[in-house]
Amino acid sequence: MKSKLLITLFLAQYLLSGCSLFDRHAMAPDLAIQHVALAKHFEDEANELQIKIEEHKKMLSQFESKSFLYGRHANDLKAHSQEVIDLYQQAVTANREMAEWVRGTTEH
Repeated sequence: MKSKLLITLFLAQYLLSGCSLFDRHAMAPDLAIQHVALAKHFEDEANELQIKIEEHKKMLSQFESKSFLYGRHANDLKAHSQEVIDLYQQAVTANREMAEWVRGTTEH
């Protein structure tokens, strides 16, 4: 019984001493690469949303200039397009802020 306990304690000490040999900063370059990739992802997403905003602005312009084609639904279409533009703009802002935040965490 005592020998089992002694072996268990010896193995636990051996495993814990092995863990202390790991360099805590060894993963830092990999983490930095991941942060750069994540910031790029947020920027790419913001750019894609900006393209969608431009498309919706074109539609909104068409709804405004040719509202007679859309009849009584013209105002609904304009309001909906403006709401979509506003939501996409909020998403662009959030994605750019997240990209900046991720870049800020890699500098520290």
